[in-house]
Amino acid sequence: MALLGIIRSWYIRDRISIREISRRLDISRNTVRRYIRSGAIEPSCPSRRSSSALDEFAPRLSAWLSAEAVKLRKQRRTLKQMFLDLRELGYEGSYDRVAAFGMQWKVGQMERVNSASKSADGVAEGN
Repeated sequence: MALLGIIRSWYIRDRISIREISRRLDISRNTVRRYIRSGAIEPSCPSRRSSSALDEFAPRLSAWLSAEAVKLRKQRRTLKQMFLDLRELGYEGSYDRVAAFGMQWKVGQMERVNSASKSADGVAEGN
């Protein structure tokens, strides 16, 4: 981000050689050359996506969370109880992954509700 801006400004505006830029920034000349030639604004790395033991059980857990969300608070199952049910179905991962999935699911639900309420407010204000 800032590094790419520095490299370009030194090379284009200040007319500093690629070798000198690589020496000053302590990075490879090939890297400096690649940054100068590329049209990219910032260097990007491919996002890492590794498989999880929970991937196979994610649709079922999502369905359970949806079903539990409409129940009264005292009648809901906890994530720990859902984790134990997943263990009976063959899940071999940790509870932490289930808890993280539950939190991510909850955040997604809240975002959907907020975006739906914002769009409904915009429609109501437009009338």
